[in-house]
Amino acid sequence: MTQTRAKAVVFDIGNVLIEWQPERHYDAMIGESRRRQLFSEVDLHAMNDAVDRGGDLKALSDALAEATPAWRSEIRMWHDDWIRMASPAIPRSVRLLRALRARGVPVYALTNFGIGTFAMAQEVYDFLNEFDRAYVSGHMAVIKPDTRIYEMLEADSGLSGADLIFADDRADNIAAAAARGWQVHHFTGPEGWAERLVADGYLSTEEAA
Repeated sequence: MTQTRAKAVVFDIGNVLIEWQPERHYDAMIGESRRRQLFSEVDLHAMNDAVDRGGDLKALSDALAEATPAWRSEIRMWHDDWIRMASPAIPRSVRLLRALRARGVPVYALTNFGIGTFAMAQEVYDFLNEFDRAYVSGHMAVIKPDTRIYEMLEADSGLSGADLIFADDRADNIAAAAARGWQVHHFTGPEGWAERLVADGYLSTEEAA
């Protein structure tokens, strides 16, 4: 059954518009066995969460590297290789974003992303400059799935509940949005997202190709 059309479509970025697979990159650089040991001994994802809350990646990675000298070079790799980890783009998702905007549908981003890393990504990926509104956790000092980040988007945009449809790859982020009455799509690939946008009347089959 087709739902009421939302007034804005909200995209997550990591693993929706750009692949974000740090483990894959580390596997290629240091081997899977050593990567597993590193990630079991050093909480790199917690460091990244601090970046996404507004912290500086260079300062945080340097501090963690100095506190964990056995893994110093591998920890610094998170900063030095960051744009290589945040790659490649997901072309069909980018086409969907642009097709929606061509139809005049407002398109927002709601993303866990650092201040400096988002600026870096915008230089590499031009489509990250094309949102009608971009809600970036580093600037907001709160990350998904904290309820506050959804409230902040609603307050700023003037939209709430079913006026928003949100695609994210993480079930916890989707659940938090659904709890506020947003329409949601659990992103597992651009094909399913395209089908949803067609089914709900945002795009034609041809536009979503």
